[in-house]
Amino acid sequence: MIAIVDYRAGNLKSVERAVIHLGYDCVITSDTEVIGAADRIIFPGVGAGAAAMDSIVRSGLDEVIRIEIKGGKPFLGICLGAQIILSETKEGPGARCLDIIPGVARRFPPEVRKVPHMGWNTATPVREHPFFSGIDPRAQFYFVHSYFPVPENESHVVAVTDYEGSFPSVIGRGNVIAAQFHPEKSGKSGLRLLENFCRWDGRL
Repeated sequence: MIAIVDYRAGNLKSVERAVIHLGYDCVITSDTEVIGAADRIIFPGVGAGAAAMDSIVRSGLDEVIRIEIKGGKPFLGICLGAQIILSETKEGPGARCLDIIPGVARRFPPEVRKVPHMGWNTATPVREHPFFSGIDPRAQFYFVHSYFPVPENESHVVAVTDYEGSFPSVIGRGNVIAAQFHPEKSGKSGLRLLENFCRWDGRL
């Protein structure tokens, strides 16, 4: 069973529909015991990082997510979920995040003419990862964001995207993988990414 984390915001239903379409059992939940009992975790998200972290901490979700990741459970972050796993976000007043992958969520620089980055774009792998198994390198995915993950260690960058300059669009470490775009809104290629995650045992 797959736990889709409910933190009172986020793009939950479309992720649930995609996972069910693929034939996997899932539940949208904020219950820490249910998350602890799940086989894997998906953290989808839209909205502001600071507000999301406030909700996560108040509900105790931060602790269970850290515990389950440390225990080796496969974890997928989507959009905001690729930012809250970093050490901090610079969005709004800024906030400390889960610190699963050392790094910072940063806004596109002023010289980028159109923010948010919205629409279809590629994600080019820079290292092999099961998440991208069977994915055409020309495949495009749906983005909508103003901030993006910047890991401290370049080895945690899995794929990059060009948007008036290159930025990390998929990051990962151990049993954690996270995409700045929305696989659940990205057609067949996005569904294949979700399928790859649902089959992944968290090992590289």
